[in-house]
This record gives sequence, C-alpha cells and structure tokens, in this order.
Amino acid sequence: MKRLLLSITAFAASLALMLVTVFGTPVYAACSGGDANAQAKCQVCEGAGLTSCTDTTQGPSVDTVIRNVVNLLSFVVGVVAVIMMIIGGLKYITSSGDTSNLSSAKNTILYAVIGLVFVALAQTIVFFTIGRATQAPK
Repeated sequence: MKRLLLSITAFAASLALMLVTVFGTPVYAACSGGDANAQAKCQVCEGAGLTSCTDTTQGPSVDTVIRNVVNLLSFVVGVVAVIMMIIGGLKYITSSGDTSNLSSAKNTILYAVIGLVFVALAQTIVFFTIGRATQAPK
C-alpha cells in the first residue's frame, strides 16, 4: 500500500513538472518594437498604470499555470483519497469483528478524510495567495 501511494505521488509530481515545463513562463510584450498589436497592448497597459503586460498570444500566465497544476494535483489526491476510503470500507466489512483489523480500517478511512481536508485547505490558501499576488495595487 505504501509503495502504491509513493508511486502515485511520484507520478503526480512528475506530471506537475511536465505541465510547468510545457506551459513555461509568460512572455511579456515589449513596448519598443514588435508588431502593432503588441504595441497597442502595451499602450493600454501603460494607460491603466500597469508596469508590465502579458502577451496572451505567447502562452498562459504564471498564475494560470499554477492554478492548473494545483487543480490537477488536487484531483489526483482526491481520487487517491476516495480509493483509500473504499479500501478502508472493504477492510471494515471484511474484518469479521477482529479489533486490530477494525482499527486499521477506521484509521485508513480517517486518514483519507484528513487528507481531503488538507487538500481543500491547501487549495484555498494557494488560490487566495495567487489572487492577492496578482491584484493590481490601488
């Protein structure tokens, strides 16, 4: 069981790394030179008081990549937690009244629920932080 969880965690980490590598970092439009469309975007950003402007034709922004990675990891952890709850339920049903098997099944279910709570809290904290970091100063 521990090997399975370790394998799933390693797979999720490598998938997240691959997504960050594929999407990369955003490309910022340069106001000097470039095509007329990029210059127009820069003029709008400068008029709004922004210091830099993301050229959306080149790829997603960093906050979009982070949100996608967090959503993907949350999905993977959620699936693993549901699978662990099912395994814990099956262990509970098949324990035949043995106290050690009952406690093991209860712990499996409890740890799966605690894992889901931590994932929900972590996702909330990451999205709150990203929201605050990407807000324009007033």
